[in-house]
Amino acid sequence: MSRYRKILSRVFASLFVVFFLSFFSQSFAQSGEDLYKANCSSCHKPLVDYTGPALKGARDREPNKDWAYQWVDHVNTMLETDPYAKSLLAKFGSRMTQQNLTKDQIKSILDWADSYTPPAATTGGGTGETGSDDNSLLYGVLTIILAVIALILLQVNSSLRKLSDEKEGVKRGEPVPFYRNKTYLMIGILVLFCIGGYYLNNAAIGLGRQQGYQPEQPIYFSHKVHAGTNQISCLYCHGGAQDSKSANVPSVNVCMNCHKAIKEYSGDPVTKDDGSPVNATGEIQKLYSYAGWNPDTKKYDRPGKEIQWIRIHSLPDHVYFNHSQHVKVGKQQCQTCHGPIQDMAQVYQFAPLSMGWCINCHRTTKVDFYNKDTKEGNKYYSIYEKFYQDLKADTIKDENGNIKEITMPKMDSVTVEKIGGTECQKCHY
Repeated sequence: MSRYRKILSRVFASLFVVFFLSFFSQSFAQSGEDLYKANCSSCHKPLVDYTGPALKGARDREPNKDWAYQWVDHVNTMLETDPYAKSLLAKFGSRMTQQNLTKDQIKSILDWADSYTPPAATTGGGTGETGSDDNSLLYGVLTIILAVIALILLQVNSSLRKLSDEKEGVKRGEPVPFYRNKTYLMIGILVLFCIGGYYLNNAAIGLGRQQGYQPEQPIYFSHKVHAGTNQISCLYCHGGAQDSKSANVPSVNVCMNCHKAIKEYSGDPVTKDDGSPVNATGEIQKLYSYAGWNPDTKKYDRPGKEIQWIRIHSLPDHVYFNHSQHVKVGKQQCQTCHGPIQDMAQVYQFAPLSMGWCINCHRTTKVDFYNKDTKEGNKYYSIYEKFYQDLKADTIKDENGNIKEITMPKMDSVTVEKIGGTECQKCHY
């Protein structure tokens, strides 16, 4: 029995080493590309300006080599004091969402961007982004192969021991076949339990989520043409986003404000994500059919009907989300949650919209806190007097009016979490 315990301990030690190396390699291999995709891809591209500036060569354009690290950690402060940050705001018209990144992670992202080269052209309307370097499948296959090799070596060892015992005249009982060996059966059960638990847990976490959902709509509406090429503000069509809980799907009349005059499409060819062409002028005619508009007589001479748009972004009924709180008060860009909407030929759900995703955003996003001295920032947050004092530098003067001591602020910024953004009742009351 002791011999089997030694063998079993060696097997477990070998498997532990294999799994440790696999997970260590995965965590260590969190490259600049992975960090870029997780934190920066919705607003930045490596080679071209997007919602924010191109990342390649960013350090060469910045005032000094440490500017990027200061910028990520102190966005609001830099926008108030730094000329280069002010010029970026003037050029792109939006503030960067606060990211919780270390200096090494920022360096990794910028190093990757500086060495980035566009991938070779592919058919099928590719997005131009490089593929994911997820090696989980490779590590899994290697682990299975090594486990099989270890099992074979154990069987070989058992056979050699049997031959040795026979040669020395030692009589031992017949070895139990591996498929009836309790040790092997227990190992197999534990492995199956872990694998089954992993997939069951992931499946349970994903219940009700539909990241990547992209239904076919009654009318092919291209945000790339409207929000991207023609630079139509999101709030023109979705006015409720800054004034109410829901963003609202625009009515047919909103569409007709423009399409009474625009009867045909004359821009670049419109294609679906799979590369198939779209008759954009024909889609405008569909709109006229829903509106009851006659483009020849320029009159509504037919009964109109509602466009049955298919909803894409939907939260569970027990979750409260207010668009105006995020857009008007929090001053968040649409791309924060909806991704690069101005580049989407067909809209799909970009973010997971999970509770963890929302909480992580609240933990890292800095609020535009109101400053009573400069009268800048959002007055909504002026109720938080404590934070105003913590953000303020106190100057102590002597009886002659000379500066005696300057007390530095206790904090340089306030995140959404600090004003109650992670309290359960904020979204589940």
